[in-house]
Amino acid sequence: MQKYIYHNPNWHNFEWNSRIINDILGKIRNMQGRIIGKMEVIGFNFRKEAIINALSNEILKTNEIEGEFLNPEKVRSSVAERLGIKTAGIKKHDRYIDGIVDMMMDATENFLKPLSKERLFAWHSSMFPEGRSGIRKINTGKWRNDKNGPMQVVSGPMGNETIHFEAPSAEIIDDEISEFLNWFNYFEGVDLVIKSAIAHLWFITIHPFDDGNGRIARAISEMLLTRADGVSSRYYSMSSQINIEREIYYNVLEKTQKGSYDISDWIIWFLECLEKALLSSERTLEKILTKHKFWTNHSGKIFNERQVKIINLLHEDFKGKLTTGKYAKLLKCSTDTALRDITDLINKSILIKSDSGGRNTGYELK
Repeated sequence: MQKYIYHNPNWHNFEWNSRIINDILGKIRNMQGRIIGKMEVIGFNFRKEAIINALSNEILKTNEIEGEFLNPEKVRSSVAERLGIKTAGIKKHDRYIDGIVDMMMDATENFLKPLSKERLFAWHSSMFPEGRSGIRKINTGKWRNDKNGPMQVVSGPMGNETIHFEAPSAEIIDDEISEFLNWFNYFEGVDLVIKSAIAHLWFITIHPFDDGNGRIARAISEMLLTRADGVSSRYYSMSSQINIEREIYYNVLEKTQKGSYDISDWIIWFLECLEKALLSSERTLEKILTKHKFWTNHSGKIFNERQVKIINLLHEDFKGKLTTGKYAKLLKCSTDTALRDITDLINKSILIKSDSGGRNTGYELK
């Protein structure tokens, strides 16, 4: 039988290489402070845009890691509504999406509240409002019971599966979670960022639910990272980076779960992943700051609604060059109207003709 980390006596007495990990941690703490400083500089409207984007991405990507793809507009609408922000777009509610949003919002907005079994049960129930995972009926708001055999993480075709992990027996879940929660709520002998990495590994190793363990583990991580930041406003998405490194994520997790007390590789990977997430956030915030400065500098000029939309798009990840045809298509207007709008923006020193060649004239922000 394969031996897993939880087979070791007092398996939660984790060890790690402090020298290497503290070096990475120092860089991360510096980046966190720098980005929070930038968040405070931008205006309220741009700050709320950054928060909605980060939270929406976190919710979308934590599900993509599990192979589930949610409607981005519905997620964004649900997040904005819970933040008390009015947005245009889809208004129709989706109980499943709302439940996942509720869980993440509770984890990040109520980050100082203790974590309890009741709170975990509530998160799980909110994620599976119909009591099903796909077409499979599952126990919601309660621990798994293993009546159909041990909980296993497998891959490959039926009859030729590879077992990556087998969770502890359902009989010991309640005791294991009690010890985890006691550590989570009261132990203060480790930096909160490192604690976030350990909590993620510890919870997902117990694997207490029929489904949703990975998403709840990542919500628990977010809760501790929010404590580490000291502000409930989210400005980066850890799950977006984990999704990019999904294969490595599962490989490091499996290797650690099949190891002993030393979890250095897991913590190092987690911190490096977080560092990349922060770098990505910093780049996004730079774009938002640039847009903020633009509208501040041009506050005295009058633009129509179409022009405002295209200027905002050009400050984001606009693909290719702007042409009259693309303007007309994006803003749903005629090419004559598009040309008049563009000409007006050139006269106001907002747009210039781009240097790139080609059959159609292209435009870019001055």
